[in-house]
Amino acid sequence: MKHVGRKIMTGLLAAMFVSGWFLTPVGAQPLPPGSQSPRQRIAAAHFPNVTLTTQDGRKVKFYDDLIKDKIVVINFMYAECTGVCPGITANLARVQKLLGDRVGRDIFFYSITLKPELDSPQKLKAYAAMHGAGPGWLFLTGAPSDIELLRRSLGFTNPDPKEDADKSNHIGNLRYGNEALMQWAACPGLVRPGYIAESIGWVDWPKENKGGKGGNK
Repeated sequence: MKHVGRKIMTGLLAAMFVSGWFLTPVGAQPLPPGSQSPRQRIAAAHFPNVTLTTQDGRKVKFYDDLIKDKIVVINFMYAECTGVCPGITANLARVQKLLGDRVGRDIFFYSITLKPELDSPQKLKAYAAMHGAGPGWLFLTGAPSDIELLRRSLGFTNPDPKEDADKSNHIGNLRYGNEALMQWAACPGLVRPGYIAESIGWVDWPKENKGGKGGNK
């Protein structure tokens, strides 16, 4: 059953993105001169290159420094959340242990605050330490308008405007993907850690092609 499930998921990833995202069809025709590649179009639509600040106070560009050429796992949270955030953060800490030293080497975790006006880098650093976040897992803040742009671009929205405006009732999903291969999906942040780790493996690089991936600078 696990083998069948993996084949089904691989087929889905080859056909579409979750929440309306899409992948490049195999065997697509060459692009006209001067036009954007599918990868460039995806980056323009979903990965605004805004400046964020890590829990260590370092400035980073969202696409250039964090997403490009990497396998990533992204979620939204805030430090004083009493809803799903603590459980998801604890769950991701378990996933990080399952993945071992690959996190920070060729897989990267990003937790982005929904309340940048309250979550300073120092506050996020304390939150990360409290939950045992290891190397390769960044907690990020930035200008409120940039955070909102990221939230919407990445698909962390509720179709009900009233629900969407309530940050205490935010979506507890994870977005994970391989930017270079244009493979993206999502899953609930509170599912079994082993399932999340296995799901990340579905967008992993082919074993014979582990080169070409950047690390966090």
